[in-house]
Amino acid sequence: MQAVISVKNLFKIYKMGNQTLAALNDVSMDVYVGEYIAVMGTSGSGKSTFMNILGCLDIPTKGEYLFNGESVISKSKIQLAHLRRDNIGFVFQSFNLLSRTTAFDNVELPLIYCNIPASERKIKVEKALVSVGLKDRMNNMPNMLSGGQQQRVAIARAIVNNPKIILADEPTGNLDTRTSMEIIQIFQLLNDEGITILMVTHEDDIAQTAKRKVVFRDGKMLKAEDTINRIIATEQLKILPKLEEVVI
Repeated sequence: MQAVISVKNLFKIYKMGNQTLAALNDVSMDVYVGEYIAVMGTSGSGKSTFMNILGCLDIPTKGEYLFNGESVISKSKIQLAHLRRDNIGFVFQSFNLLSRTTAFDNVELPLIYCNIPASERKIKVEKALVSVGLKDRMNNMPNMLSGGQQQRVAIARAIVNNPKIILADEPTGNLDTRTSMEIIQIFQLLNDEGITILMVTHEDDIAQTAKRKVVFRDGKMLKAEDTINRIIATEQLKILPKLEEVVI
C-alpha cells in the first residue's frame, strides 16, 4: 500500500529563554492512500503542530517528512506553496471564507492561483458546490449562509483542485450535532471516492466516524488504532432530530 505521507522521528522544539519545549517529540507515522484518520489529544498535546507540519504550514526542528515519497524538509517556501496548492485541501473550524465574495468566488480562488482558464474554473466550481449540496447557494454571500452551509463551501474549496489529501482542523467545532454529522457525511463520501482525510478533533463521537484514531499527549503519539464500531454518518442522521423538530 502506498504511503501519501511518511514522517519519521519528527521533532518540533521551541526555545523560551533558557528552556525548551518539545511540541512534537519523536513522532513517526505513515498515512496511506484512502485512509480516514482522526487525530485526537488535549490542548497542548501536539496535534495541531503535527497537522501544521503535514500541511507544509510549518517545518519540523528535525526529522524526516516524505510526501508521495519526496522529501519535504529541503523544499523552498515557493516549492512548499506549490505542494500545498496542488496536493492538499484545508478545512478549518472557522471556515476562513472571504466575507465580501460569494460562495462561488470563494471556491474559485484556488483555481485562479493555478492559472486555470475561466471556462474550466466555472465547471470545476459548480461541480464542487453541487457535490456538497449547495447547487442553489452558489451566489450567496457567507453571511447569507448557515454555519453548516459555510463549512460546505469550505469543503468545496478544499476539493475543487482534486487534492490527494484533506487536512481538517476541528471542522465540526462550531456546529450542532446534526449539522456536524451532515459535514461528516460529506467527508465519508469523499473518502469513499478515494480522498485521504486527516481530521483533528477533540470530540469522541466525531473521532468515531474515522477509520483510524491517533492520540497525542505531551508531544508524543500515545497510540494509533483502528476504529471499532465506526459511526456511519448516514445512519446517525436517521435518528437525530431535525432542527425544526426540536421543541424549545
